[in-house]
Amino acid sequence: MNVKPDFSKGKNYAETAPAFLSVWDIHAYYGESYIVQGVNFNVHEGEILALLGRNGAGKTSTLRAIARLDDPQITHGEVWLDHQPLHLKNSHQAAQLGIGLVPEDRRIIAGLTVEENLKLAQIAPPIGWSLERLYELFPRLGERRNQEGVTLSGGEQQMLSIARALARDIKVLLLDEPYEGLAPVIVDEIEKTLRLIKEQGITTVIVEQNAVRALELADRSVILDTGTVVFDGAAGEVLENKELREEYLAI
Repeated sequence: MNVKPDFSKGKNYAETAPAFLSVWDIHAYYGESYIVQGVNFNVHEGEILALLGRNGAGKTSTLRAIARLDDPQITHGEVWLDHQPLHLKNSHQAAQLGIGLVPEDRRIIAGLTVEENLKLAQIAPPIGWSLERLYELFPRLGERRNQEGVTLSGGEQQMLSIARALARDIKVLLLDEPYEGLAPVIVDEIEKTLRLIKEQGITTVIVEQNAVRALELADRSVILDTGTVVFDGAAGEVLENKELREEYLAI
């Protein structure tokens, strides 16, 4: 088990440990609350990483830092995507470079149909994800393409949020609590879709309170505790380590 890994000090993390997505020494605040306290990890291309920890550990804040959103306030650190310095970009530029965030509240646009939500997000012309390809991946959305997005079920809204992110031809999919409030059978369906997305070469970082389900899906896991990395290793290693799960995940 790699507990509190010793990252290289005083060097650019993208140079010392090159990966598709590199998060290096991120520090961030919400107001006066010091939420992210020097987080480091790498994600390799096509990998699914489960970013786990108890409530308040800094998981969502780390996702938002990668997506370059205005909150939390990032005071130090670097984020690199495919050799591009995301930490020098704003959220719009990060999205253009291939970052797609699916927030916990999904943010389906009221008054627009499923197809209109997708078309609004889609780049023109679409490079990899046409509407037809999205409907092939999400058949339910194809059946409901003319239905207002906010009237879909919770699971269908989650599918629409993921499809909307893919419509921008992203490289990295960031998922914040994608299983929240969903029945197990719907979670099964979403996991099946995420595995299909992985087969397309999309890199995924998933934050999820249902840690066991996330670990069963993921290749690797990073566990945060009070804003710092306490584990970085294989997802299966967490599933097999009862002491680690109890101490940091309460499972």
